[in-house]
Amino acid sequence: MGNRGMEDLIPLINKLQDAFSSIGQSCNLDLPQIAVVGGQSAGKSSVLENFVGRDFLPRGSGIVTRRPLILQLVNNIAEYAEFLHCKGKKFVDFEEVRMEIEAETDRITGSNKGISPIPINLRVYSPHVLNLTLIDLPGMTKVAVGDQPHDIEHQIRDMLMQFITKESCLILAVTPANTDLANSDALKIAKEVDPQGVRTIGVITKLDLMDEGTDAKDILENKLLPLRRGYIGVVNRSQKDIDGKKDIRAALAAERKFFLSHPAYRHMAERMGTPHLQKALNQQLTNHIRDTLPGLRSKLQSQLLSLEKEVEEYKNFRPDDPTRKTKALLQMVQQFGVDFEKCIEGSGDQVETNELSGGAKINRIFHERFPFELVKIVFDEKELRREISHAIKNVHGVRTGLFTPDLAFEAIVKKQIVKLKTPCLKCIDLVIQELINTVRQCTNKLASYPRLREETERIVTTHIREREGKSKDQVLLLIDIELSYINTNHEDFIGFAKYVIRKGWLTINISIMKGGSKEYWFVLTAESLSWYKDEEEKEKKYMLPLDNLKIRDVEKGFMSTKHIFAIFNTEQRNVYKDLRQIELACDSQEDVDSWKASFLRAGVYPEKDQSVILLYLLMLSLSAPADTFSMDPQLERQVETIRNLVDSYIGIINKSIRDLVPKTIMHLMINSSKDFIHSELLAYLYSCGDQNSLMEESADQAQRRDEMLRMYHALKEALNIIGDISANTISTPVPPPVNDTWIQEASPTPQRRPPPAAAPPPSRPPAVRGPTPGPPMNPAPAFGAPLNPSPAFGAPPIPSRPGQPINAFNSHQDPFSAPPQIPSRPARVPPGVPRYGYGFVT
Repeated sequence: MGNRGMEDLIPLINKLQDAFSSIGQSCNLDLPQIAVVGGQSAGKSSVLENFVGRDFLPRGSGIVTRRPLILQLVNNIAEYAEFLHCKGKKFVDFEEVRMEIEAETDRITGSNKGISPIPINLRVYSPHVLNLTLIDLPGMTKVAVGDQPHDIEHQIRDMLMQFITKESCLILAVTPANTDLANSDALKIAKEVDPQGVRTIGVITKLDLMDEGTDAKDILENKLLPLRRGYIGVVNRSQKDIDGKKDIRAALAAERKFFLSHPAYRHMAERMGTPHLQKALNQQLTNHIRDTLPGLRSKLQSQLLSLEKEVEEYKNFRPDDPTRKTKALLQMVQQFGVDFEKCIEGSGDQVETNELSGGAKINRIFHERFPFELVKIVFDEKELRREISHAIKNVHGVRTGLFTPDLAFEAIVKKQIVKLKTPCLKCIDLVIQELINTVRQCTNKLASYPRLREETERIVTTHIREREGKSKDQVLLLIDIELSYINTNHEDFIGFAKYVIRKGWLTINISIMKGGSKEYWFVLTAESLSWYKDEEEKEKKYMLPLDNLKIRDVEKGFMSTKHIFAIFNTEQRNVYKDLRQIELACDSQEDVDSWKASFLRAGVYPEKDQSVILLYLLMLSLSAPADTFSMDPQLERQVETIRNLVDSYIGIINKSIRDLVPKTIMHLMINSSKDFIHSELLAYLYSCGDQNSLMEESADQAQRRDEMLRMYHALKEALNIIGDISANTISTPVPPPVNDTWIQEASPTPQRRPPPAAAPPPSRPPAVRGPTPGPPMNPAPAFGAPLNPSPAFGAPPIPSRPGQPINAFNSHQDPFSAPPQIPSRPARVPPGVPRYGYGFVT
C-alpha cells in the first residue's frame, strides 16, 4: 500500500526528471523536508509510516525514538532500504529494517532509555514514494528516566531546532487528542520557528481514545485554538493492531469508517484522516514545484538559444538527399573561400578579440616586423670607416686624390644594399607561415569531413609554396635593380655638397673698432663653413672653404664669460675680410669641445702636436684603434663625407624596399592565393578522385551532430513538459492568518465537548472546561508576528485588521497589544495547572 495522495505527483516528477536526464542534467526541484514533532508516544512514527506505506519503525510506550531518523525516500522501480552505516547492504524485508534501527539506536545510546543527537540515515527506494526527506524526531519530555541526562528537555529541543528552523522544512505538530492542546509543546516550538504558521500543520492523533462523551470537533473545525493551516485528525493503529500484524490498508479503512460513523466528525470526514493529510502535503509539494518551474524554464531557454547557433550549421545536412554530398562540397568550398578572404581582408562579424589573426598579423609583419629587421642591420662603425678609407686609397692608386671619388661611394653603397636580401626573404617566410596558419584555421569548419579537409589544406598549401619561389625571385630582382644603378640625383639624396655635419649659434669676436662681436647661425659641411643671419638660412653672410684651415685655442678674456677657439689658414692667408683668424665664442667649454670634434670630422685639425690630434680621433671614434684613421686631413674629410652619403643613400633604399616588398608579396602570394581558392580549388578537388570518399563524414562528427540535435529536441520537449505542468497543476493560496496568540499564552483549555445529543439545557453553563467556543474566526494576523510570511511558501500579505479575540476570559486585554516574547525554552506551567502529554500516556 503506497501513499496514494503523493503518488499523483510521481508521474509528473518522473516526466521532468526524464526530460532532464535526456539532456544529461539533473532536475533539482529541492522538495521540502517533512519533520514530525510532538510529545512521547504521540503517534509521530505512525504518521511517518503512512507516507512510506510500510511497517518499519520501532514501536512501544515511553521514549521509543531515541535518535533522529533521517528518512530519504527515493522513487525507484525496485523496493528496498539501505542504511548509511551499512553501505552496500540492501534490506528487502522491512521487519529487518526495524530491527536494524533498534540495534543501531542501542549501539550508541544503550538500552536504558538513553538518547543521542547522532542521526540514523535510512534511504528507502520504492515505486510508491516521491523523492522526499522525512525526519522522525525523539518525543519532547520534561523528566529524565533511565540513563537520560538531567537536561534532556534542552537536548531534545536543540535536536529539533537543527531541522525545523530550515525554511524548506514542513512541520507536522502532532498532539494526542486525549491531552491538553493549549499546552502542546509541539505547537509552541513550531510557533517559534514559524511565527506566521505558513509551514505548520496541526495533526491530532488518538481521536479514538478520547473519553466517552467527548470529542474534538471545535478544534478540528479550527474554531477553538485555531492554527493558520488548521488541524487534521488521524487515527493510527493501536499497539494491539500492530502486534496483530494489521496492515496499513486495513488500518486506513478502519480510520475512514471511524470518521464516517462518528456523529461529531461525519460532516467533515472528507477533511480528516491520513489520506487528507497526504493530500495537504501533496499540495504543498505541488506549490513548491510550480514555484521552481520559472527558474528551470529560464535555464532551459538560455541553453536552447545557445544551441540554436550551433544547430544552424546542420540545417543544410540532409542524409536522405542523394545529391547532398555534392551540395555540401560546393557549399563548404565556397564558405572556405569566404572565410579565408574575411581572415585576410578583415570583417565586422565574428571579430576575434583574444589575439591577432590572419590579415592583422600579416599587416604587423609588413609594418612592424619587416622595418625592424631592416633597422637591425647594424653597421660596424670602425669597420665601415676602415672600408671607406681603403676604397678611397684603392681608387686613387699611386696618385694622391684631390676630390672625393664616386667609385668608392658606389662600392660601399652596393655592399650595404646586398645586406638587405636577408630581411626581405625573412619577411616572405613569415607571411607564408601566417598564410598556412590561416588556411588551417579556415578548414576547421571542414572537420566533419576529414578527407576533404586534408585535401583542401594540401592543395592550398602547395599553391602557396609555389608562389613562394616566385615572390622570392621578384624580391631578389628588386635588390638587383637597386644594385644596377646608384642614383645620386635622387631628390632625397643629400649629395656631396649638401651634407651638413653641424649647425648652431656661435659668436664672432671682432674689435669694437671693426664693428664689435656679433652672433650668427653657423652651418658646417664637409666642404665649407657658412654663417647666416638666423636659423632660417635665407640671408648668408659668408662661406669659408675648409681647405688649409686649422683650429687653435684662445685664452678667455679677463672680463669675458665666453669660451673661445679660433680658425686660421696655415698658408697665412686672410680667413675673413682682413682677419688672419676668426675667433668663435661659445657659452661653455663643452660646446667648444663639441664644435672642435665636428671640425675634426670635416678634416679641420687642431694646430697642436700629434698627440692632441690622436686624442680627438679617439674621442670621435669611441676608442677606435689609431691605425683606423689617417693623419691626412683631406682623406679624413673624404671618409667622413662618404660615410654620411652612404647613410643618406641607404635610407632612400630602405624606404623603397619597405614599400615595394609588401606590395610584391600581396600581389604574387596573397591575392594569388585568394584567386586560386575562388576559381581553381574546386576543380583540383574534383580531380582528386572519388567524391564519395572525399565527403565521407567522420564518426566523431556524426556522433556530435546526432547528440546536438538530440539535445536540441530534448530541450524543446522539456520546455513543453514544463508548460504542461504549469497548465495542469494548481497552486492553492496560503490560508489567511489567524489569532494564534493562545499558543504563547498557553492557557489550560481541555479538549472535551459533550456530543449534541447529550447537550444540557440552555440555562446551564456548557459542560466544558476553558473558554466557551466562539463563532468562526475572521482572518486576522497573529499579534506581534512578522508581516511577511516565509518566502519558501509564498504566503499572501497579512491583513492589517485584527480579528476578534476568542478567549472570553482574556477579553479585557487589549487585542492590539504586542504579545509576550517567545521564550528560548518551553514556558513553565503555572502551579496548579494540570499538565498532560509528557512521559507515558496515562
